Amino acid sequence: MGKRRPKETPSYLNFDEEAYSWKPDVDYKKHPELYRVGRGEQGVLICEPYKSEIGQFWRFKTKAIAEESSSKIYDLFLGYVNKQDFVGADMARKYLQMGFTRARRYANYRGGKKYDKENEYRLLERGTGRKEKAEAAEVFYIKWKLAESNEIYAQMKQNWKKRIG
Repeated sequence: MGKRRPKETPSYLNFDEEAYSWKPDVDYKKHPELYRVGRGEQGVLICEPYKSEIGQFWRFKTKAIAEESSSKIYDLFLGYVNKQDFVGADMARKYLQMGFTRARRYANYRGGKKYDKENEYRLLERGTGRKEKAEAAEVFYIKWKLAESNEIYAQMKQNWKKRIG
């Protein structure tokens, strides 16, 4: 896991909703051609019906909860791959990634808060989070990387990016 320098301010401060590729009023199961892979976790909290199908299982409070959650989401991932449903598989992969990144944020920052919105969005002190969240993050990291290394998914993703984006 490489170290990345934190942004000076949160990206959501100047968010351009119109330019964002994912739209909340689209049914991505009926219109998969509108789905874009994007970077990282983009679109994960918008793309329905996948958000509802997968998000209900997304939890990372403790290592045990993360194990149950990541296993369920990984099973959904495999189901989508088996049905050749790339959008579902990619969304499940994004939830696994987000399990890792959110749990890491809670491990790094008390209360999961990275920025002080009362103080010009300055970065808060790192290393004030909880150890149990680091353990939960590791559980999600393993499943996320397992999903990414799935050869069928990797081929589906490569084909999707060539055809659609």
